[in-house]
Amino acid sequence: MRMRTAVLSVVVVACTSAPPAPEPAPAVPITPVRPGDRPTEPARRSPAAPPASTPPRSEPAAPAARDVGDATIRVLLSSGAIVEPKVTSPGGLLFTDRDGNMLARVNRDEMWHVEREGRRVRAVRGSGPGTPFVDGPMYARALGGALLSVGGKPYRGDLAFYGTDTSVSVVNVVKIDDYLRGVVPGEIGTTSPQDSAAVQAQAVTARSYAYVHLSSDPARAYDVTGGVLDQVYGGVAVETAVASEAVESTRTLVLKYAGRVVNAPYHSTCGGETAAASELWRSNDEPYLRRVSDQIPGTSRYYCDISPRFRWTRTLDQGTLNAALARYLASYTNVPGRTPGKAKSVTIGSRTASGRVGTVTITTDRGNYVVRGNDVRYVLRAPGGEILNSTLFSIDATETADGSIARLVLHGNGYGHGVGMCQWGAIGRARAGQDFLTILATYYPGTTVGAAQ
Repeated sequence: MRMRTAVLSVVVVACTSAPPAPEPAPAVPITPVRPGDRPTEPARRSPAAPPASTPPRSEPAAPAARDVGDATIRVLLSSGAIVEPKVTSPGGLLFTDRDGNMLARVNRDEMWHVEREGRRVRAVRGSGPGTPFVDGPMYARALGGALLSVGGKPYRGDLAFYGTDTSVSVVNVVKIDDYLRGVVPGEIGTTSPQDSAAVQAQAVTARSYAYVHLSSDPARAYDVTGGVLDQVYGGVAVETAVASEAVESTRTLVLKYAGRVVNAPYHSTCGGETAAASELWRSNDEPYLRRVSDQIPGTSRYYCDISPRFRWTRTLDQGTLNAALARYLASYTNVPGRTPGKAKSVTIGSRTASGRVGTVTITTDRGNYVVRGNDVRYVLRAPGGEILNSTLFSIDATETADGSIARLVLHGNGYGHGVGMCQWGAIGRARAGQDFLTILATYYPGTTVGAAQ
């Protein structure tokens, strides 16, 4: 019996590609880009600050050192089918099988789509003939230095198509530094040259993350996703001059500890102090992921207090609170019958060394439930499903006559998990004159910056 055919929309647009990247620059010396003198407003509680950290030494790149940016990474763009797909190629492209054998040459103005039959895929020209079905992946490769586009968004590199049980997955096969051009702008946000040092620091951390997630497992179709599970990737459409310059000026550079490239987590706003990994996650601490104060020396201010989410408030009325508990609580603690009941109190049971919530006790008319601090972010959600901004908060509750919670008000600081580099703190430090090496040394104590060996 012939299986129902599912189709994926791919739009291929011919664009002029970027010029070839120059030869990798040595890791030393590095001339950091410092923020300018023009003050700008950002687009977007802590103990006294510790002594200034010593900047990480920058290691010379040995002649045989690996240029991480030239390594190929596979980014999952979409795993869902699109109705009535259309494929156009003003500049032309090739469809090939996994061995590089040509399946079709697409000329200007021809209309193509990709469809699946079971786990096999093929390319079809409009209502005309198509290529044979092949076991995935099937590749699309632009001709003449053009960019490929899928879903109306242009991407560098090639596209790979895989048939799944229900749809067609699209994977962008691209060099890491070209991938970073579409990651750094979305992750750090700023487009101001004044913030270049922060953007350079972001480029190094994002490159390190990409490198440690490369997989040699032939069973895996991709290394990272293009969404919030990994690093948000927008392709060519989101590229900016500041971010692309940061990627290029830090070429070959990754973050290392004890000689190995490390996974370097980062977040939007620490709220005054970053956290050790074990404060948030069920994991052992890494020596380079320690508490770091973001307080500006000699002041009562913080480098990240320019963030719009440095301070925040969330209010949950009775109905919203009970609905959130009913929907999410059982996923994070044992709830008999998965019916928690009506909230009577929500109290903080413990705090971590950085002042974040360690545990929260939720008491209802059916029992008591203890939830770890970071899990609370996924329980006390807003009506639209938005998780709690951070675990750095206090609680005010108003009760009804029967002892239930009428309203829960959370007063908090920061946005994100709080481990590793504080992005708004990095921007504040860049505006204060710190270079990207100093920024990285501060948020990842004991690390070095250099080429991967």
